[in-house]
Amino acid sequence: MAEFTQMENEVLSAMKVLGATAEDKKKTADDIAKKSNRPKSLVTNTLVLLANKGAVKRVAREKSAGYYVLGSK
Repeated sequence: MAEFTQMENEVLSAMKVLGATAEDKKKTADDIAKKSNRPKSLVTNTLVLLANKGAVKRVAREKSAGYYVLGSK
């Protein structure tokens, strides 16, 4: 498994607290930003990095993408 930065760990932690652990429980970047108390742009960029590392899954939706944690980090 890839190493995660502090910001990546914060986003993953916020996602787990929100319960975004399965496709039917996905959350938006806005939800995650509010929970982590970080700017949405920073959270969105971090989510892209995490998706590239295979730690989260991005699901395109009509209005905004949803994200959930893959596996159990």
